[in-house]
Amino acid sequence: MFYLFHGEDEYSRTLALAEMKAKVGDPSISQLNIISLDGEALTLEELILACDAPPFLSQRRLVIVRDLASQLEPRRGAKKRGVPPAKRELVEGLKECLPQMPQSTRLVFIEGRRISKSNPIRRLASQLEGGFVREFRPPKGDRLRQWIREQVKEKGGQISPPAVEKLTNFLGSDLRLLDQEIEKLLTYTGEHPIEKEDVHLLVSQVQTATIFSLVDALGHRDSRKATLYLHELMDAGQPSLYIFFMITRQFRLLLQAKELQIEGLGWQAIQTRLRLHPFVAQKLAQQVRNFSRSRLEAIHHRLLEVDTAIKTGQMEPQLALDLLAIELCTSRA
Repeated sequence: MFYLFHGEDEYSRTLALAEMKAKVGDPSISQLNIISLDGEALTLEELILACDAPPFLSQRRLVIVRDLASQLEPRRGAKKRGVPPAKRELVEGLKECLPQMPQSTRLVFIEGRRISKSNPIRRLASQLEGGFVREFRPPKGDRLRQWIREQVKEKGGQISPPAVEKLTNFLGSDLRLLDQEIEKLLTYTGEHPIEKEDVHLLVSQVQTATIFSLVDALGHRDSRKATLYLHELMDAGQPSLYIFFMITRQFRLLLQAKELQIEGLGWQAIQTRLRLHPFVAQKLAQQVRNFSRSRLEAIHHRLLEVDTAIKTGQMEPQLALDLLAIELCTSRA
């Protein structure tokens, strides 16, 4: 059997892979039956050798291939949408070797992004017998709130609706970060339900997360949410000038990332080039889709104008932020 696990929900994807690892057998020797391969440097011979090897003192062997399918995604603006020449032999070979894999082998292709239906790896997993495709999408809206309630309940705690809402506002759909913060909150509250005030007091990266949420709202031109997140930051005691600095920094990163993306760089290379923390890079990759290059350039120029107005005393910082949020949500640039 072989699987394609793809999508941006890293937390759920990791849990699913952990379940497959647990089925390999005795933990004391399971690592002898689990092999991880780098899709970028992978050859057909290497993959066949890994898949055909018999398991050691176990009924099952697990082969994990990371970041192969994403290399076969068509680039925007590319004239041809076919398989890159460097990977053509590998893809053709997969068509023959996948149906012939030993019954004891489980092959899993892992991707940290959504893979298109036209991708050759996804097509093989969808069409060949023994192939499975599973997409991991971060939950949103009511599904995300339900996930939080279920996590708290499974850990033996309770949480109020306002606290659930506060968590979603602060941390969005980053399930790993949410799980970490829920653990912290339950340790703090003990037998008492988690309340809104507890979330506000304890959740780490609140300001950073709220900046991301604010930029998300601006990207979707949602003035109501943008104003809500802006005032969350102000209520948390952050100075207006610092908030403005963080907004400016985020849009500068978005513009740089968009330009590097247009040049053809992948997100690993962008993360390295901009020296980003993986958490920040992940959020940036999600947000950059909401903006065209021209709109990011227009926003960047507008931020420079507002910065000058604040520093020369033409505008009060708090008023400037409120007006800026409304303007960026209504502008069609």
